Amino acid sequence: MNWIAVLVAALTAALILHLFWRGAGAPRSQWFYLLQIVPAAMLGHALARIGPDRLAAKPHLYAMQAGGLALAIVLPALWMVSRRDGAAGRDGWRDSLAFVLAYLAMGAVFWALA
Repeated sequence: MNWIAVLVAALTAALILHLFWRGAGAPRSQWFYLLQIVPAAMLGHALARIGPDRLAAKPHLYAMQAGGLALAIVLPALWMVSRRDGAAGRDGWRDSLAFVLAYLAMGAVFWALA
């Protein structure tokens, strides 16, 4: 597994999320941003299991894996929590866009550092 890519991907995701939430109820705890290492490591592990040969032959798998995690796991959980907490619909769409872009950016980092 490419640990440098994991760290860069986590930092990239944290930066994207911070930019989306700056002035719009950004998380007050730095732990939120530090925890981006968890999904970055999960994506790095998934990509390592696919293997460098297959990824080189099919580079679209970086976006498919990253976007798939966001669309299939993160967004449904995000929407369930936001509905439970009574968040405004606009906030849910902004958060969804932020996470999809953050995950796709992580996939791009892994592709660039492969």
